[in-house]
Amino acid sequence: MSQSFLVSLCIVALSFGVHGRQTTVTPKPRFVPLRPAAATSSVELTLGLPATNIEGLHAALYDVSDPKSANYGRHLSKAEVEAFVAPKPDSVQAVNDWLAQHDVHPEVISPSGDMLRINIPVPKANALLGANFTVFKDQHSGTTLVRTLSVTIPDDVDSHLQFMYPTTQFIMPVNQSPRFEAVNPPKASTRRQSLPSICSVDVDPECLEDFYHIPTAPANASGNSLAVSGYLNEIASEDDLEISFLAFRPDVTTTPEFSVVSVDGGVTSGSGTLEASLDIQYTVGIATGVPTTFYSVGNPFADGFIDLVNFLLAQDELPLVLTTSYGFNESDFTGAEALAESFCNAYAQLGARGTSVFFCSGDNGVYSFSFNSLCDATDFGPTFPSTCPFLTSVGGTQGFSPEVAASFSGGGFSNMFARPDYQAAAVDSYLTRLGGQFAGLFNQSGRAFPDVSAQSVDFITRISGGSSALNDITSGSNPGCGAQGFPTMDGWDPVTGLGTPDYEKLLALVTGLGA
Repeated sequence: MSQSFLVSLCIVALSFGVHGRQTTVTPKPRFVPLRPAAATSSVELTLGLPATNIEGLHAALYDVSDPKSANYGRHLSKAEVEAFVAPKPDSVQAVNDWLAQHDVHPEVISPSGDMLRINIPVPKANALLGANFTVFKDQHSGTTLVRTLSVTIPDDVDSHLQFMYPTTQFIMPVNQSPRFEAVNPPKASTRRQSLPSICSVDVDPECLEDFYHIPTAPANASGNSLAVSGYLNEIASEDDLEISFLAFRPDVTTTPEFSVVSVDGGVTSGSGTLEASLDIQYTVGIATGVPTTFYSVGNPFADGFIDLVNFLLAQDELPLVLTTSYGFNESDFTGAEALAESFCNAYAQLGARGTSVFFCSGDNGVYSFSFNSLCDATDFGPTFPSTCPFLTSVGGTQGFSPEVAASFSGGGFSNMFARPDYQAAAVDSYLTRLGGQFAGLFNQSGRAFPDVSAQSVDFITRISGGSSALNDITSGSNPGCGAQGFPTMDGWDPVTGLGTPDYEKLLALVTGLGA
C-alpha cells in the first residue's frame, strides 16, 4: 500500500508540467505518508535569496572577533550587516516575477530582504513547485507534518533561490527534556561557607559562582543584556525564580525580574516548565543584575529558529548574549545544506553586531541528539547548530574534585562545515594524539565542537508543580549510549572543548590585564 501510494505521488507531480531543476528525496523510514494534504489547507514557505557578499560578512565577523586584530570589539552596525547579506536586485526581481505569475505575493521577513515568506493554498503550492504536499507522521514523536517528496524550481529562478522551506526537508526539532528527580530544597540561610561539601551532592548558582570565580556583586556595566530562547511551549515563572533566589541566592535582597517576549505565538505565561525554569534560574541566578529576556518561540522547527534571529536583527539594540538549549541532528540537513548555511549565516549576522551566541552541544555523546536504544549508528552524529563556526558550542562536565567530562556531552566533527582556521592548531594537536582511533567514524576536516564546557548535571531547579582562562578537563569521554567515544586530553578535545570558564582569568584576558 505504501509503495503504490508513493508511485501515485510521482505521477501526480509530473502532471503539473513544471520544468526546471527537480529535487527528489526519500525520507527516513520513520516518516510514514498518511494522506494528501487537504485542498482546503495552506502551506507556509520561507524562501531564502543568496546574499550579495556573504564572504565579506564572514571576514568582518572574524576581524572584530580576533583579539589580535586592530578592529577587535568594533562590531558592525545594523546597516553594515544588512549591506553584506542583502540579495542582489536581479534575484529579487526573478523570484518576485516567478511568484507573481502564480498570483503569489511574498512578505519580506528579514531586515536585509534576503528572506521571504508565502502562505498559499495547497493546490497552488503543488502547481507552483510541481509537488504533491502530503501529510506524514513521524513514528518516533507522533508529530504530523506536511512535506513533499519532490519539487521543481524553474531554470531561470534556480540560481536566485538559496532555499525553500519546508518542502522536501524532514528536519525534526529535538524534544529531549532534562532528566530529573524530586529533591528537598535546602533551607534559606545566609551565604554558605562550605560550598565544596554541598556541591558534591547538588549544583546550585552559588556552586557555579564559587567554582568558576564569577563575581556575586550585581553587574553595573551599561548596556548589559542577556537573551534566553525557549521552544516547545516552555515557559519560566517569576514565582519559581523568587523561591529559587530565596534558597540559593540569599545574598540578593530583591529577586531580579526577567522579561518575556513572544515570537511566532510563543507562550508568555503559565506554570513553569523544566527546561525554561532551569535556563532562567541559572542565567538570572549567576549573571547577577544583568537584564534578562526570555524569548518564547511558538514554532519549534528550523524556520522558528530563523524567525527569532530575524526578530532580533530587526532591533536597533541587540542582547550581548543569546543562549539556547535546543538543537537538531546535523544529518537531518543532508540534502538541505543551503538551508543549514543560511541558518548558520543568520548567527554570523548576530555575531558581527556584537551578540555572543551559545548553543548546547547535545546530550548523547558522539551519537547526536536522538540515538536509538540499539546504539546501531554506523558513524558518529554531530549536532546542529553547534557545528556552525560562527557561534560557541558548549559541552558538559560533572563533579568538582575533580571536574570531569560528562559521558553524555555532545561533541565531534561536522560533516557539513569545514574546520575554521581559528581551530586549526588546537584540533590538529588532538587528532595527532588520537591517531587512527575511530577512523571512518567521523570527518577529520570538519568544524570541531564543543568549544568550551560547563557543569551539566545535578542542578537544583525550582518548578511549580583563550585557553589560559579555562580549566582544562582531562578526564572522561563521551560514549553517549555506546561503548566508545572521544577521550578527553590536555588542551582542546571534542568532549569538553577547551575546558570550563574561570571568570577572573577570562576578565584579565579580554581586558589585557593578563598580558
